[in-house]
Amino acid sequence: MAYGLLAGFFWGLDTVILGIALVMSPFVSTEQAILLAPFISTFIHDFCSSLWMLGYMGIKKESKKILAALKTRSGKVIVLAALMGGPIGMTGYVLSISYIGAAYTAIISALFPGVGALLSYIFLKEKMKGYQLAGLTVSILGVIALGYSPGGNESTNILLGFLFALMCVIGWASEAVIIAYGLKTQEISDRLALQIRQLTSAIFYGAIILPFVGGWSFTVAMLPTKTAAIILLAALFGTASYLFYYKAINKIGASKAMALNITYSAWSIIFGAIILNEEVSLRSVIYALIIVGGSVTAAANLEEIVKLKKKAIT
Repeated sequence: MAYGLLAGFFWGLDTVILGIALVMSPFVSTEQAILLAPFISTFIHDFCSSLWMLGYMGIKKESKKILAALKTRSGKVIVLAALMGGPIGMTGYVLSISYIGAAYTAIISALFPGVGALLSYIFLKEKMKGYQLAGLTVSILGVIALGYSPGGNESTNILLGFLFALMCVIGWASEAVIIAYGLKTQEISDRLALQIRQLTSAIFYGAIILPFVGGWSFTVAMLPTKTAAIILLAALFGTASYLFYYKAINKIGASKAMALNITYSAWSIIFGAIILNEEVSLRSVIYALIIVGGSVTAAANLEEIVKLKKKAIT
């Protein structure tokens, strides 16, 4: 459970720092820059994350295993997971925001752990008990309530926006389930899986998405800027988050790991207050506690806790 909570903790930090970069020049210099910002920042983020992972793999003396891991069946499965979570999930998220606004996108995208739990049950035979499903539901509702802001809808095409949000949900939910399937055989470690994931996402963004949106010249121009350095820092915490997330998937399963990962919504409030001096309302605190409480309940194994307590007493 600790791995999943740490994944949410570091993703909350990554989110706040990346948010700082997105409101800096050159991302806000022109209307085109604002439109390209999510695609370019995601590419730089995942590319930098793959470099952080490469350094980490070097420290672990596993960098020579990367090519060999790619040739395994599990490695190919991880590539598929990377495409689902990165290019498909994130692109759907970005496009949904542009069509129906951030508020409704946040509400719909928050459903991904629920869809992930269903997919985990169907394909991985992962079962959640009644109280775990209740905890997951409470946590998702907390995220929805926290992310919703009345009047925040800037809809230009509701149907397209909804479809892109659905694309995001399926992409993010599928990623965790496919990762769990790929790690089942123990052919590769969760560290190697993450290296493959970030490298695949960065290559796909660089080779397909950026040329499609015409973002390469803008990307090259902003690399020497302070903004790029901030994204590099965000990517460090994002890499830490993914490391713990993949470990959680490997240890406790995809459905519980996803439930714990969405606590980043609560952590981002804390980091926003610390780093940006943002005002924290009582409403935000209550919803943050609901999210964390629901997520912990969803991942908890009460029967095992009771057994351990009985064992300790005897």
